[in-house]
Amino acid sequence: MTETTVQAQAPGQLEPPVQSRRKVLHFVTGGFSGATQVAVDLCLASLQSERIEAALVLRRKRTTDAARVQALRDQGLQVYVLPGWAHWATIWALRKLCLQWQPDVLVAHGFPEHLLGRWAGLWAGVKRLVQVEHNSRERYSVWRLWQARWLSRHSARLVGVSEGVRQRLLELGMPAAKTVAIPNGIDLTRYALAETQAFEHRAPALVMSARFARQKDHLTLIESLSLLKAQGLCPRLYLAGTGKSAYRAAVQQKVAKLGLDEQVVFLGHHRDMPGLLMGKQIFVLSTHYEGMPLALVEGMAAGCACVASRVVGVEGVLESGVSGLLVPESDSKALAEALASLLQNPAWAAQLGAEARKRALARHGLDLMRDRYEDLLLKV
Repeated sequence: MTETTVQAQAPGQLEPPVQSRRKVLHFVTGGFSGATQVAVDLCLASLQSERIEAALVLRRKRTTDAARVQALRDQGLQVYVLPGWAHWATIWALRKLCLQWQPDVLVAHGFPEHLLGRWAGLWAGVKRLVQVEHNSRERYSVWRLWQARWLSRHSARLVGVSEGVRQRLLELGMPAAKTVAIPNGIDLTRYALAETQAFEHRAPALVMSARFARQKDHLTLIESLSLLKAQGLCPRLYLAGTGKSAYRAAVQQKVAKLGLDEQVVFLGHHRDMPGLLMGKQIFVLSTHYEGMPLALVEGMAAGCACVASRVVGVEGVLESGVSGLLVPESDSKALAEALASLLQNPAWAAQLGAEARKRALARHGLDLMRDRYEDLLLKV
């Protein structure tokens, strides 16, 4: 259902109303996390949409990359970068933008952006507010949880990016009637060549794509690599992603301490993740908690044999023993055993990779995610 606008007409003239696209502002961290990628994908999809006109609003972080922002603008996106040095400054700037842009819907992604965004939207008089929760574990103090519950009364919908995240929102006291799940999706066309990359011709190497942050568990993966080396298995590990320099330094120190410098490659922001993944056999996601990990879905779409921590958000994506392997969180021994089983049995690894790709194609396409969001935004 779309909105209609009536243009000024001369007396006596009758013209049909002009169909307008619903105006949507997506507000998200400028740290280029998974939440940022979902917001970017939805905004890019709107460029071809007859139903939605969207703009992207980023809260500036120290890791906000001006070149990546400009690349989005070069693709035709309206992108605004707001100050992020203080919460009140962000709210003030977003309110001002809302008054200028006059969105029909404000979609606030992630924590604490969904709090800041909805306060700004309320202050600016935006009538339809939508929260998107991207993680199953967030830093809700008593005060912030009170804000989230109060704001939920004034929100049209609350979206969890997986069923596990939706359940977490309900546990936090959010209204069930407004709370829905929309699984994340990726641009599957970037992985169209995966089936032409024969598994046996790929390098028997590992890839983990994740920002360096406390949420992710690079350290356990490094420990498992050391355990594999003691067994005579020395696969190369590629770590893609940026993030907090202090955490990356801790990982690098661990690598050096365990004598793994020749095996571990720190790639930073890698511009060709499809090419990297489709040339390697195994994808790993060692993590403490997730919402619905896009990096894991990319590994699946690339046809990699996938190993991941058994946490909320991951369990609904991988089925252990069928489309990948799940191991207990922070268990380096179990992770090493899972990786060894794949390295030593490439035929089974290939079978898991093929099933993972099949599931990614069926359940996690960007088009499906876009259609679900568009339907929600038009119905609120």
